[in-house]
Amino acid sequence: MFQDMATFFYNMVGRTARLRVVRNVLLLLPGIAGELLLHSDLLADSGLHDILGRLNMVYITIIAVLIFNSILTALLSAYEKSEKSRYHPMKGLVQGLQVVSSFVGGIVMVGILINRSPKSLLTGLGASAAVLMLVFKDSILGFVAGVQLSRNNMIRIGDWIQMPDGSANGTVEEITLNTVKVRNWDNSLTMIPPYTLVSVPFKNWRGMTESDGRRVDKMISLDITSLEMLSSKAVDDIRRSIPLMADYESSPDEPPTNSKLYRIYIERYLRAHPLVAQNLDLIVAQREPSEFGLPIEVYFFLTDKVWNEYERIQSDIFDHLLSMASEFGLKLYQLNM
Repeated sequence: MFQDMATFFYNMVGRTARLRVVRNVLLLLPGIAGELLLHSDLLADSGLHDILGRLNMVYITIIAVLIFNSILTALLSAYEKSEKSRYHPMKGLVQGLQVVSSFVGGIVMVGILINRSPKSLLTGLGASAAVLMLVFKDSILGFVAGVQLSRNNMIRIGDWIQMPDGSANGTVEEITLNTVKVRNWDNSLTMIPPYTLVSVPFKNWRGMTESDGRRVDKMISLDITSLEMLSSKAVDDIRRSIPLMADYESSPDEPPTNSKLYRIYIERYLRAHPLVAQNLDLIVAQREPSEFGLPIEVYFFLTDKVWNEYERIQSDIFDHLLSMASEFGLKLYQLNM
């Protein structure tokens, strides 16, 4: 069993982390040898026995903290190689534990040097808790925020996040105790305190990347003066010249408008497009007219969510839709300066 655990540890933990653990364990050997020497007859009656004993215990405490922290680092490096680390990053939690272990180790060392119980020192520090909280405010807030972010699955390595103030808009590269590193789309780096992501609303695009499509929501503004009722002959001409409208049948008692047929064409075109997600919402609707024309909202989702392809495809779609407006006798609104 122990051999299997050692093999797993060796395979999963990086070489640097393994060497750090081994080095720290070896550094403990001089401390153990010193403790054995202090209990031997050689230094039993020496006047330096007490001083050397305390210094040796301080050394052992330092090495013990280093061993504990290096083991945590090694376990973290093994964890980060698993797929689970993307969904629940633990670096901030590990760093928090390392800060706590270093703090406890410091208290123990002070107690050894002044020959007092670490428990009594911790009791005395209770009176200055406000000062300690001020000193370690960022670490405490970062630790608590990191737990919240991980527990609630609010952010993962690789997520695309966007801050409302524009300070960050890119991919999360690292989550630590005090910072969340975001690589923006211009390759600049933004460091965000974890507690900011808990206290300030931000946009996480993970839902979009995991869904079946990426949303497109744009307006086509028509010149209101170009809207007109269509005669039966005009409708027949549209059916003959535009294949997607070939099977359109208008109500005999209600002549359609060119705007209505254009909306129907837009929907049929999108329904026939191979890169439009047909299982998600597809809406073509007229909005309230204004001094900027009559808006036609075109709302749909593309199956290709990669940024450059997404922009290219939607641009091609709207190039086509805009150019087809004239086939229905419509003009696009354009402000005359």
